[in-house]
Amino acid sequence: MKKLIVSLSVAAAIIALQPKLPAVAMENGDVQAVVKGSNGFAYGLYGRIATEGGNLFCSPYSISTALAMTYAGASGVTAEQMAAVLGFTVPAAKLHPAMSELMKQFNAKDKAYQLMVANALWGQTGCAFDKKFLALTEKYYAAGFKEVDYVSDVKRESTRLEINAWTAKQTADKIKDLIGPKVLTEMTRLVLTNAIYFKGKWQLQFKKENTKDMPFAVSATERAPVPMMHQTAEFKYGEDANVQILEMPYAGGDLSMVVILPKDLYGIDILQADLSANIDGWLAGLDGQKVEVFLPRFKVETEFILNDQLIAMGMPDAFDEVKADFSGMSSGSKGLYISKVVHKAFVDVNEEGTEAAAATAVVMALKSMPPLDMPVFRADRPFVFIIRDTRTGAILFIGRLSDPR
Repeated sequence: MKKLIVSLSVAAAIIALQPKLPAVAMENGDVQAVVKGSNGFAYGLYGRIATEGGNLFCSPYSISTALAMTYAGASGVTAEQMAAVLGFTVPAAKLHPAMSELMKQFNAKDKAYQLMVANALWGQTGCAFDKKFLALTEKYYAAGFKEVDYVSDVKRESTRLEINAWTAKQTADKIKDLIGPKVLTEMTRLVLTNAIYFKGKWQLQFKKENTKDMPFAVSATERAPVPMMHQTAEFKYGEDANVQILEMPYAGGDLSMVVILPKDLYGIDILQADLSANIDGWLAGLDGQKVEVFLPRFKVETEFILNDQLIAMGMPDAFDEVKADFSGMSSGSKGLYISKVVHKAFVDVNEEGTEAAAATAVVMALKSMPPLDMPVFRADRPFVFIIRDTRTGAILFIGRLSDPR
């Protein structure tokens, strides 16, 4: 059965081998091109998984990074489909260095927040993985390679626990059990894992004594009391006839949370349908002004297996045992395909700030209105929220809060 796993940002993926890429100088537009494509993928994927009800949270960046490593070993139509879905508009010789540049920026030390990205590869012992492929993932993704044994029942379970322990360590124990029982089989040959962890304090924190229970519209017929944080301060704010948009920075100013709130009590579906088309305009129209903010305190944990969504978005061949072409992973052999893309994610939003983490695994197997003077932003109904890097515009996490309880 295909499943999709999402939780606070950690990702694991299986990667394929690709011809050696020459060292190139980073051009100014490469990173922005990668960010633009990655954000497009984020909105596309969100549109697919948002069809289900309830709370939602994932890290498109984690998923994109895991699949970028997998793409490094793809060829032919498989590679073309993956590039189209993932928004890879620059050639591979520029893509991987640009992804590396982003990761280095996110992993920069001595910041007012914690943001860490890590990758690792876990390959079947005795398999001849292309050395150029392993060198590429090490150079551009800092993905160390470890030989493991998926064939033996006992050692396969040990490997699963080892991968899960690595993921938990990289995410401060927020993402546990990324790889569930029976996800790995005797046919598994390579798993690549990506993990992302973020913890930051609000630049302007909420006072706990101002948090009071207030009603939240969890459905058309039910309102439930939830802890509602409250403060009045200057934030970037904007609105149109249908939505209010609030951007709240984290300490240091590099990262922020954008909350997009429908004005209509039950307007979340309309908001989501227009999200990708309107988000850039909404963000560009934000102005600093004093806003009275009511925001629920909440935690969300989600998990997905993303095979069906990625196939529907336009990359079916990568999951097809006959058509998949990952010959770049194993020196020309076409014996591998993606058996699972697993994602889990977690987010905790409170008066002090936000903690979020996510992991993704790609498992490859052998074939068989005018603004008011003082706007009030009262998030007492379902809304969409994004955690993004304000320097590049890259979306690290995206989610929907339908029920804060």
